[in-house]
Amino acid sequence: MSLFARSSQRSLANLGSLSTQSRIATRTLHNLPSVAAAHMKAVDGFVGAIGNTPLIRLNRLSEETGCNIMGKAEFMEPGGSVKDRAALFVVKDAEEKGLIKPGGTIVEGTAGNTGIGLAHVARSKGYKCVIYMPNTQSQNKIDLLRLLGAEVYPVPAVAFDNPENYNHQAKRHADRLDNAVWTNQFDNTANRRAHIETTGPEIWEQTDEGKNLDGFICATGTGGTLAGVTSFLKEKSGGRVKCWLADPPGSVLHSYIQSGGKLMDRQGGSITEGIGQGRVTDNMKDDIGKLDGSVHVPDEETIEMVYRCLDEEGIYLGASSALNVVAAYKMAQGLGKGSNIVTILCDGAYRYQDRLFSRKWLQSKGLDTAIPEHLQKYIVLE
Repeated sequence: MSLFARSSQRSLANLGSLSTQSRIATRTLHNLPSVAAAHMKAVDGFVGAIGNTPLIRLNRLSEETGCNIMGKAEFMEPGGSVKDRAALFVVKDAEEKGLIKPGGTIVEGTAGNTGIGLAHVARSKGYKCVIYMPNTQSQNKIDLLRLLGAEVYPVPAVAFDNPENYNHQAKRHADRLDNAVWTNQFDNTANRRAHIETTGPEIWEQTDEGKNLDGFICATGTGGTLAGVTSFLKEKSGGRVKCWLADPPGSVLHSYIQSGGKLMDRQGGSITEGIGQGRVTDNMKDDIGKLDGSVHVPDEETIEMVYRCLDEEGIYLGASSALNVVAAYKMAQGLGKGSNIVTILCDGAYRYQDRLFSRKWLQSKGLDTAIPEHLQKYIVLE
């Protein structure tokens, strides 16, 4: 009942009731995990909204495996992806080291989501932003970066050891400017630190201080998320929590882990964006030896899971997120019934919908037949 337009007597009664409710709400807030409580008060600007994302149980997949398969809903970050965390920490690191001053320029080489996170963080902090990216990325990502005020340079996709690789071009661009920093997301360990200090602790808390956590798995591009979360969970659990890598076609890391560091086989390519790697990055190097295993996920399984999650869970995921879900399903099968598995739902499908839900594009990749007949209804774009 409203406290306004009432008699003073009823207003006082309601105020008394409200006071009681406030005390109850205060006690409830104090009893909530800090991740949940963080959403019940105002935060300081865009950067204050980064982190503290929900952990979602994927019901159908959990029921199929007899396990609890849970996804960290990073698509709910203010910039739309898990890369908001790394973006904030690499900028903070540059500020703490005096590498950038007010009005300066942030330069990065990125497949998309880190650039989007950096563009948001740069705008919120008053910096300019320059992004170099492979020209294989979705037009939606390029357009969004420009809408956010970033200067964008799509360049040919070439291997890291080529001087024209987008990362090297980004570094050279920063070197040409005054008051500019190349944030170097692949080898800047502030990226890893973001997940040691935020993502890992949140997962631990959301699984009842790790009591309901047996395994963590995700794919990696820079290595920051997998390395940081693995580092935190291994330390907190005394090594009990199993941590695995998920790998798409075209990446060398699955073969590296399975061979004990002896092989780096790269075969084919993948529809996924921003994951897979041809080397062990500085973000990964201290933690790759802590991993307990790895799984390879073909594109056919990834695209099917994009459609399954939409149909069965009502969650609109991008391909890298769907790959992680497939990997979590495989890990649940590997660890056995009753296990509790967490993965990362990196971002939503909004930035890829012109591809993932296009019949013409799916056919061009030979993936239209990987989608079960009852899910074909979601292919709504030509």
